[in-house]
Amino acid sequence: MRGVLALTGAMVAGSALAVSALPAGAAPGGQAPSITKEPFGTLPDGTKVDRYTLTSGQGVRVRILTYGGIVQMLESPDQHGRSTNVVLGFATLKDYVDKNGGPYFGALIGRYANRIAQGRFTLDGKTYQLAVNNGPNSLHGGLKGFNTKVWKARPVKTDGGVGLRLAYTSADGEENYPGTLTTTVTYTLTRGNELRVGYHATTDKATVVNLTNHSYFNLAGEGTGDTYGHRMQINASRYTPVDDTLIPTGRLAPVKGTPFDFTRPHAIGERIRANDPQLLIGHGYDHNFVIDQDRPGRLTKAARVTEPGSGRVLEVSTTEPGIQFYSGNFLDGSLIGTSGRAYRQGDGFALETQHYPDSPNHPSFPSTVLRPGQTFDSTTVYAFSTVSTQSRPSGLAWRLAR
Repeated sequence: MRGVLALTGAMVAGSALAVSALPAGAAPGGQAPSITKEPFGTLPDGTKVDRYTLTSGQGVRVRILTYGGIVQMLESPDQHGRSTNVVLGFATLKDYVDKNGGPYFGALIGRYANRIAQGRFTLDGKTYQLAVNNGPNSLHGGLKGFNTKVWKARPVKTDGGVGLRLAYTSADGEENYPGTLTTTVTYTLTRGNELRVGYHATTDKATVVNLTNHSYFNLAGEGTGDTYGHRMQINASRYTPVDDTLIPTGRLAPVKGTPFDFTRPHAIGERIRANDPQLLIGHGYDHNFVIDQDRPGRLTKAARVTEPGSGRVLEVSTTEPGIQFYSGNFLDGSLIGTSGRAYRQGDGFALETQHYPDSPNHPSFPSTVLRPGQTFDSTTVYAFSTVSTQSRPSGLAWRLAR
């Protein structure tokens, strides 16, 4: 069966590509990976929120909140070994509660990531009406999706790194989705400077599931300005065009000859203002790309991004069939980030690994249906490395998986 079932067991397949796990001048041995915990605040209902800090021992440090499973900060070294935070976020819990309903900075997204047309789908002959919270559509799980929940957390032992396992049970009928969905998400930071995210879910009634993480990246450093100079490469020869409400039309359109062709590296801003109907609809890139996979469910290289100034490289591998590239089009300067600076249009980009948007209403798309006795398993790997800007590869050196 296609879709979520094909992902079962995929966590052990493949590996992430890394150009150089260590920054120039770093000690080969580094330090041992570590994980620590500290309070991060209290919600209005009295629920306490913690922050866990995972350290790779080789220069990368990640801070994760139990609120929303949010990646609040991620520090990565540049080509000279200087670390800075490369993800967008807020400094306080209050800001996440009050202001993160629009950008979803760093959050775990569910029960269904991305959009469902008219907030409606039919499963086994029954129609379900979800909350409409994005124009005429339902977005990212509804009014109170997984990004607003406090997850139970516990550190886990891993080979060659440190891990944090988060768990949340979504009751039958929550946000009007059917079935009690039991979900665990495990963040693992390896000594190779890879952040691995493993998703696992089961249900007691047929439902639809699409899980992702919604981190925004700026490899020059959070709060340093726009990311239009970042060079993006996406392993996708097709994408899903959208209507004027950002719902897929159902076509899998070729990227060749369009501003959506990132099969070779292009600066994010190089064609973002082109007179292309799809770019006009999204005010930039806000589209799902169909990953070129040898086999469904296999861990496959999906995207590679290089920031020329710092030499930082982000590579994304996933078992998911799609990846949503969002160029931060609706950041408008009204949100103040962890650096104390305002976020404006293009100041971060997201690469959301996922099944395609509105899949429940498109039978030709890979299925997002999960039934009792089945298991949703999915893995995404974010690999951080550096290249020297004195000898930056043309992009041909990175061979896309086919």
